[in-house]
Amino acid sequence: MNNNSFTEGVILPKLLKFMLPVLLAMFLQAMYGAVDLLVVGQFGTDADVSAVSTGSQILHTLTNLIVSFSMGITVAVGQKIGQKRPDDAARTIGTGLIIFALTGAVFTLISVTGAGGLAAIMQAPEEAFDLTKSYIRVCGGGFLVITAYNLLGSIFRGLGDSRTPLIAVGIACVFNVFGDLLFVAVFHLGATGAALATVLAQLVSVVISFFIIRKTKLPFEFHRFDLKLERNCAKNILRIGTPIALQDFLVGISFLVILAIVNKIGVTASAGVGVANKVCAFIMLVPAAFMQSMAAFVAQNHGAGYTDRTVKALKSGIAVSLAFGVVMFFTAFFHGDLLSGLFSNKPDTVAAAWDYLKAYAIDCMFTCFLFCFIGFYNGMEKTKFVMIQGIVGAFLVRIPIAFIMQHFGGGSLFRIGLATPCSTVVQIIMCFAVYAHFVRQEKNV
Repeated sequence: MNNNSFTEGVILPKLLKFMLPVLLAMFLQAMYGAVDLLVVGQFGTDADVSAVSTGSQILHTLTNLIVSFSMGITVAVGQKIGQKRPDDAARTIGTGLIIFALTGAVFTLISVTGAGGLAAIMQAPEEAFDLTKSYIRVCGGGFLVITAYNLLGSIFRGLGDSRTPLIAVGIACVFNVFGDLLFVAVFHLGATGAALATVLAQLVSVVISFFIIRKTKLPFEFHRFDLKLERNCAKNILRIGTPIALQDFLVGISFLVILAIVNKIGVTASAGVGVANKVCAFIMLVPAAFMQSMAAFVAQNHGAGYTDRTVKALKSGIAVSLAFGVVMFFTAFFHGDLLSGLFSNKPDTVAAAWDYLKAYAIDCMFTCFLFCFIGFYNGMEKTKFVMIQGIVGAFLVRIPIAFIMQHFGGGSLFRIGLATPCSTVVQIIMCFAVYAHFVRQEKNV
């Protein structure tokens, strides 16, 4: 039996065994981003915190575009493994590497040359404008490294290996902690120092990861001649990955719009939302981990034709993540000040963060359904629907409600934040409707 095969064995233990390293990797990834804000919050100014908040949100949106687009590789490779076609999996990976090298180069150009424009679009507070521009430019200069760092994880998850990405993230996290302390606490470089630490840590991680990969036994042989643009492989990656990437990008844009709305309120509100977003990265970890794991699990079983296993995996994932969602709701809603206090020692910033965080606490109750459904539909190649539901939630619900709350909510960050759970509820309704149609189709087969 192939230990990385999801087409055999009891479903929940298999899913959890794969999910737990993904969860730990995402925890370390969240720590990776949180350390920047934590160190800057303790050794910098509100302007530094605002710069890291706004700049990291922009970079997160672009990086998330890479990660979501690379889901095309995760799903395509997973299906080839499920279909017992390892040579096709190798060609898919080779094609993917070429595509993402070109993408990383384009994003580097956009980030470095357009840093000032991006900061202006985000309405970065005047006190933090130059710092925000510097943060974007430094991180953007390392986008090829960021692309390689995230692409490696997507490839190995498609192979059913969630441990190698965990090692890569762990390496990056350790070096980032030391880099932040060196550049921010010792050299007092503020937001720019945090950006330097981020890029250098990921560079070290990528180099070490390549050495690990060379010693790892793959389920196929990967040769230099696989490293080329195969037309059919490229079409498959683009067909699966483009709708996911477009959806995640537009959803990211919607959150950038909300941040721009908050930035107009002032630097304290901007810093508070930045702190709250870092806390959210932790409280949403379990459903996010299930989303990534579900896509890989479902892709292999869908490729093998085991539809019943995909449905059982979906139900199991929702049940487990819902239990965690309840715990996270109570923690964030009633003790959000303690969580926010980990990232800032300024009472006004902590109060603003907790106010915004209460809305995300409510969202914890819903994302366990939404994220598992998204992973399920991605693995089933229903990525166009994933794109549609994401766009509907972002542009027909989240942004309009945020604008309404800006004008009629009395400047309350909690009311602005309610735009997120409102959009999640609408998206869940859409997911259940498509699922009911899917079940009816399966019964008629």
